[in-house]
Amino acid sequence: MRIVVVGGVAAGMSAASRARRQSPDVQVTVFERGDWVSYGACGLPYVIGGEVEDFGRLVARTPGQLRDRDIDVRLRQEVTGVDATARTVTVRDRETGRTLTEPYDRLLLATGVSPVRPPWAVTSLAGVHVLRDLPDGQAIEASLEGAKQACIVGAGYIGLEMAEALSTRGLEVTLLEKGPEVAGRMLDVGLQRRVRAEVERQGVDVRCGVTVEGLTGKEGRVTGVDTDGGHVPADLVVVAVGVRPNTDLTRAAGVRLGETGAVAANDRQETSVEGVYAAGDNTESRHRVTGRAVHIPLGLTANRMGRVAGVNMAGGEARFPGIVGTAIFKTFGLGVARTGLTQAEAEHAGLDALSVDVDSTDHAGYYRGAAPIHVRLTAERGSGRLLGAQLLGHTGSVKRVDVVAALLHRGGSVGDLFELDLAYAPPFSSVWDVLLVAADRAGQELCRE
Repeated sequence: MRIVVVGGVAAGMSAASRARRQSPDVQVTVFERGDWVSYGACGLPYVIGGEVEDFGRLVARTPGQLRDRDIDVRLRQEVTGVDATARTVTVRDRETGRTLTEPYDRLLLATGVSPVRPPWAVTSLAGVHVLRDLPDGQAIEASLEGAKQACIVGAGYIGLEMAEALSTRGLEVTLLEKGPEVAGRMLDVGLQRRVRAEVERQGVDVRCGVTVEGLTGKEGRVTGVDTDGGHVPADLVVVAVGVRPNTDLTRAAGVRLGETGAVAANDRQETSVEGVYAAGDNTESRHRVTGRAVHIPLGLTANRMGRVAGVNMAGGEARFPGIVGTAIFKTFGLGVARTGLTQAEAEHAGLDALSVDVDSTDHAGYYRGAAPIHVRLTAERGSGRLLGAQLLGHTGSVKRVDVVAALLHRGGSVGDLFELDLAYAPPFSSVWDVLLVAADRAGQELCRE
């Protein structure tokens, strides 16, 4: 059995490793177009900000370690074509330009996503960057030397994390967002404003409702960003306006794309073409709350998809259970977490939803170090079914989101949340944890209707 994996980061290496464990007799070959495999891209902002020692700390396994496990890892090898009838891939050596044809019995497309570059961001000016992979992080690190003013375009996860990282490195930071508020795709409006207030409190110049029109430069380096609201001086620009799934190979193989524009795969990670699997950021998922296809590229999702694909390609049986959209990040001292649906998302999905908001402290108020925490809990009218939660608070406290995520995976209700036997001691929680208070309040609201 010959298994070929295209892409050597989260999903690809998870699949390769799992296939090897599942069946020691299979031949596993991984083609990676870049210089690195098996690293944690989510840690990139923290290396740039100085919280992680260096980029090498993000590498989980080196190519040599993987080869020792009998996984044939080939770097700087770009798969440029797929012949699903002949079951072969065409591979170009990026160093020599030579091409070869590699046969497969099972093929995994784990090609990930690429950062969106608006036309104005396609430039030869030095100092203009995206942040998606390890070389991107290294390029930003190199541009920091001598830089004084940074402009970040896009106030999603990456934009908000990079605002902290570059501020920590001593740069004056301006954060531009086309939408009306920061974190627009992640949180409801009231919580978006709280995040913005924290970022502004830390000295970042946040400008929302702004459209970028172009870049200015001098002597080959960027000097600023032109917007419909004026000019922003900057000698370092980070473009973080979103990502799109890499689907060129998918189309070449005749694989069907889903309604999200990402690859459609069943719960075994099989695509519409026999013998071809897909996993990771290029692949859509089923949302367990709505039952609909979604494209939410996150680290655990990619690794879990890869694991499932690896088992199945090697002759085992595994299923991907779907997701509830659980995500978490920090910006400065504020932790932000969400799971399931926001109120706006629930309404967009046609659900009759209500949300309650609770402000409390992350542990007993009389115990030293108690910090504010805010919970928004969303439920379905009539049934009382939990739909989602959003949390803002001190960094560690918002991991409470996992409690709600667990219930969402089981179709739990507000009542189920309220009845949970949660741990209590003054250093960790109030006797009535903020989640229980939110569940109680939501239950009361539901009963009134």
